[in-house]
This record gives sequence, structure tokens and C-alpha cells, in this order.
Amino acid sequence: MGNIKIADVLKKYTMVIALILVIVFFQIGTEGKILFAQNINNLISQNAYVFVLATGMLLCILTGGNIDLSVGSVVCFVGGIGAVMMANGTNMILAVIVMLVIGLLVGMFQGFWIAYIKVPPFIATLAGMYAFRGLSNVVLQGYAVSVTDAAFLNIFGGGAECYIPDFFGGETMNMTCLIAGIVIAVLYILVTVKNRISRKAKGYEVNPLAGEIVKTVLISVLIVWLFYKLANFRGISAALVWIALILLIYSYITNKTTIGRYLYAVGGNEKATRLSGVNTKRIYFFAYANMGLLAGLAGILTIARAASAQPTYGQGYEMDAIAACFIGGASAYGGVGSVMGMVVGATLMGVINQGMSIMGVNANYQSVVKGLVLLIAIIFDVMSKKEKN
Repeated sequence: MGNIKIADVLKKYTMVIALILVIVFFQIGTEGKILFAQNINNLISQNAYVFVLATGMLLCILTGGNIDLSVGSVVCFVGGIGAVMMANGTNMILAVIVMLVIGLLVGMFQGFWIAYIKVPPFIATLAGMYAFRGLSNVVLQGYAVSVTDAAFLNIFGGGAECYIPDFFGGETMNMTCLIAGIVIAVLYILVTVKNRISRKAKGYEVNPLAGEIVKTVLISVLIVWLFYKLANFRGISAALVWIALILLIYSYITNKTTIGRYLYAVGGNEKATRLSGVNTKRIYFFAYANMGLLAGLAGILTIARAASAQPTYGQGYEMDAIAACFIGGASAYGGVGSVMGMVVGATLMGVINQGMSIMGVNANYQSVVKGLVLLIAIIFDVMSKKEKN
């Protein structure tokens, strides 16, 4: 029984264990540089678009292993429109609204063909990848457009002042950041206890108490450690705030809402879900419309960080998002995956990228390593399916 339990734990937390091992490897290989406060901050800021896009991609994958190949081009298209608008004197708020609306409309456009006309998602979004990349060049006329609006850069994580100020005036570290980390850890513990009590009261199965305590303590310590590290640099960046907001919203949607359950149901067995009275076309439409909206937000974060828009922006973004989902445990067959698993996958990819960059590994070999990691994750998923069958 002990061996079975250990095997189950190892299987459930395979990618978490892999992430820990990768961090340890690069901690040694970079002589401790990978966990410098500034490098952790850079990891979050540089991969903000991955977390945002992968969240939307997860919903598409849940519907049956479907993906959206157009998101990188949509990021560039939306970012280009916003940059041109602000360069011509448009109010920052209006530009942001326009970018989000255009992203949503693009998602709805592609979702219509996929959900109601039954165009395969791969084909529909492949067409979108080409079309919106071309439109990006039309909007930008082949040139880079600078973004100079200070408010926009600071709010969306691109300016020198894009950090929450320290309201407590810490001399050696950002006390506001540290206190925020402690508060978040305490809230996490309270929510975990509340959920456990609620599940027991309703007669649902709960995890063993010892395991639950260990997991809660480890995650709480990790939260406090992360914010302690950030407090030693500049504190909480705007990019982290946007990432946290998106993750909280979509964790709630996938775990606590009807449409979240329908996403899993469609991916598990679309025919049975449809026969049970669920409008599966609306579920597909929602997933891709939502993907467009998040691509719009990723476009905003991208041009804010770079303080410009260029026709080449967004290239490969779709692959980063897809890889983060599959490495984080999403099934290539649909119906399986979680927001927190995706976070682990995105973080793992980010650590590999940054660790190899610090070590001076050639960019070509970095791509090889990422490809192998993705392949291993997919093989693991396929083998797990075979064992169940």
C-alpha cells in the first residue's frame, strides 16, 4: 500500500517534481544566479504573455485537445493597433479598450467558424495565423512604433515605475511586498481549511489530513519565500498583478462554474455531453472567443514591456502557450488539465529558458531542450491513457 501511495503521489506531482529538479540543476549550473531576486522578477515579467495565453489555450485544449495557432499573430495585430493609436494621440484608456475588443472580436470570428460551421480548429486558426500576421504588417506598415505613454507602461508592466510602491517605507526591502506575501499565504491556508470542512460536511471524499497539511504548508512557505525574494528587488510588478488576476479568475471559472464543468465534459465525451442537453457549440464558441480576449491582453502586456510594437512580435507565442499547457498536465485528448498545472508548465519552460541563457547555452540548443521536454510530457500523457484503457 505504501508503494502504491508513493507511486500515486509521484504520478500526480510529476511536473512539480520535475520543476524542482530543474531549478536545483540550474541553481548549481548558474552558481546560484537563477534564484537572484532580479532574475525571479525578470522570469515573471518576461513570461507574462505565456501565463496569459496559456490560460486561454487551456480552455481550448479542454474541449478535445484543440489549439489556437493564431494567438501570436493576434498579439502582434492587437498590439500594433494600440501602439499606432497611442502614437497618434489617442487616450490610453480608449486604446486599451479597443485592443481588448478587437481581440475578443477576432476570437468570436474564429469561434464562429469552429463552433457553428465545423471548420477544424487547426485549419481555422492556421488561416488566422497567416491573415493576422499580414494585417499586423499592414497596420504597422513594416516599421516599429514606439509606445511612450508613461501611464500605460507603468500600469501594464513596461515602465521603470511599474511596481507597487512600498507604503511602509522599508529601508533594505519592500515591506509592502513581504506583508502581501504573508497575507496571501494566510488566506490560502484559511481557504484550504474552509474547503476541507465544507467537503466533509457535504459527504465528499477528502484527501488524507497529513498529506493536506504537508501540501498546504509547503505552498504557504513557497508563497512567502517568493514574495521575500521579490521584496529584495523592487517588489510586486504590474505584470505579476495581471498574471495573478487572470489566474484567479480562470481558476474560479474552471473549478466553480457551470461553463467550466461543460468544458471538461465536452473534452471528455462530446457526444454524451450534447445528448445530455448541453449546447456544445456555445462551449466551443466561448473557448475561442475567450482565447481572443486574452490574446488582446497579451498584446497589451507585450507592447508595454517592449515599449513598442513591431511586425515580428508574437512569433512563436502560440507554441509557448501550447507547450505550457501540455507540460503542465493538460491532455492531448481533452477533458484533463488545470490552471495550476499550466502555471507549473509555464514556470518550468521559463526556468529552462532563463537558466540556459544565464549559462550561455546557444539559442538553437535551447529550442531542442524545450522540444524534448514537450515530447516527454506528451509521451507521459499517452502512456497514462494506455494504462487506463
